[in-house]
Amino acid sequence: MNQKVAIYCRLSEEDKNKRNDTDDSESIQNQKNMLIEHSLKNGWEIYDIYSDDDYTGADRNRPEFKRLISDAQARKFNIVLCKTQSRFTRELELVEKYIHGLFPLWGIRFVSIVDNADTDNKGNKKSRQINGLVNEWYLEDMSDNIKSVLENKRRQGLHIGSFALYGYMKDPNVKGHLIVDDIAAEVVREVFSLYDQGYGRTAIARILNERGIPNPTEYKRLCGLRYQPAKTKNSTMWRYPAISSMLSNEMYIGNMIQGRSGSISFKTKEVKPRPKSNWYVVEGTHEPIIDRDLWERVQSRLSERAKPFITGTVGIFAGKAVCGECGYTMRSSKNHGRYYLQCATRHVSRGACNGCFIPVNTLEKIVIGELNKITDEYLNLDELERSIEFSATLKKQKQELSSSLSALEKSHEQLSKGVRDLYMDKVKGIISESDFIALSCDIKKDVRRVEEEIAAVKKKIDGIDERLDAGDDRKKIIEKYVYPNHLTREMTEALIDKVIITRNPLSKKEIGINICWKF
Repeated sequence: MNQKVAIYCRLSEEDKNKRNDTDDSESIQNQKNMLIEHSLKNGWEIYDIYSDDDYTGADRNRPEFKRLISDAQARKFNIVLCKTQSRFTRELELVEKYIHGLFPLWGIRFVSIVDNADTDNKGNKKSRQINGLVNEWYLEDMSDNIKSVLENKRRQGLHIGSFALYGYMKDPNVKGHLIVDDIAAEVVREVFSLYDQGYGRTAIARILNERGIPNPTEYKRLCGLRYQPAKTKNSTMWRYPAISSMLSNEMYIGNMIQGRSGSISFKTKEVKPRPKSNWYVVEGTHEPIIDRDLWERVQSRLSERAKPFITGTVGIFAGKAVCGECGYTMRSSKNHGRYYLQCATRHVSRGACNGCFIPVNTLEKIVIGELNKITDEYLNLDELERSIEFSATLKKQKQELSSSLSALEKSHEQLSKGVRDLYMDKVKGIISESDFIALSCDIKKDVRRVEEEIAAVKKKIDGIDERLDAGDDRKKIIEKYVYPNHLTREMTEALIDKVIITRNPLSKKEIGINICWKF
């Protein structure tokens, strides 16, 4: 049988930091050369080379890694070749899922050269699992160490961000220190001055756009920084949120503010906002752009103009209505006692967007009408048909959770076996008592983590079983809001993900509404 091999290479940021004239063994090119040579030596036909540059082994969204998995599932090759197992992944869960789970089902052999991992060799499965554990510990330890270092720098008031705040630049001579960027700083001073003179935030954005001044993201790009702007139409323009954020940012008076958000886990890049009490605030770390008197006047005016969140008619579509042309969230306004939703883009730059515009009560009637149609269709369905549809959806969810549970239970069994094997190695004198204690403690931590995940999945499965026993709960949701006369904020939160509003540029009366329901 002709052996087709897929070569996978990965170079992470921490590897890049090691590169110099004498140490380039971790380079992508050297990985490729090594793996190509190994393939030719064994007479394997190279199907393709998959290469992820600047990605960590914990990143599950590596583009080439995902393409490799997709091609593997399509059985386009029968060998995956890497320099080491950690190049493929540093997560034990993915080792079990792919190397020991799906690859054998797809008829694919996994081989890594340096650490001698080979799924054709049944005898080294234990070493592959231990490698997976060690790699995951490495990730967790590295994450903890990095967090500790960064927190210490934040407490000292050292800037650790990838990019300096608009108006500043990184000091080339002092790491962690910011210096004033004279060109951008002039814009910042003008923004504060205009607001102090009575201009609104939208009006200030329009003034800057009409003068062709690039917004902060575009300015970074023009300065040659590797900054990825938002992938939305007119993303280079100044807008209300950018002006609003600038006017309330204490960094412009010389205070370092960091830690507004934090990562959820070392296994994901997802971040969430942190409460203000957990921010790192150090005063007087860099030269202020705005003097204290102007800052105080602006803050006083911001406080006076701040409006409390209004529930009821005005707020029912807050954050839900989106302009179908430019993709930005529409803002509410009031005119002659009536409330409207409009896209602010047309106010910050002429001709940038047609500016979708709709009265709130008109949109409310449209949404109620569509909700009533859905209610009619649902309630007219035969009870048995609804029950079957509902049960099928929940059973599919249960099946997916059961698969996850099986994988977790398998991991738990392997981890428990790892502890027993370590004990036997200690008894045989292969490892020392201190090594046994250190390694077994780490494994036991993973055992506890997996046990918690197993308990969580079982709880979800029990919840689905309860819902199956209780019957179709969507009926309760729909009947709770059946044939309403008016919408409430509670209803839009429960029922609507977003409402996309478009308009025909040739006719102000033709408005398109696309409601994305949550159910």
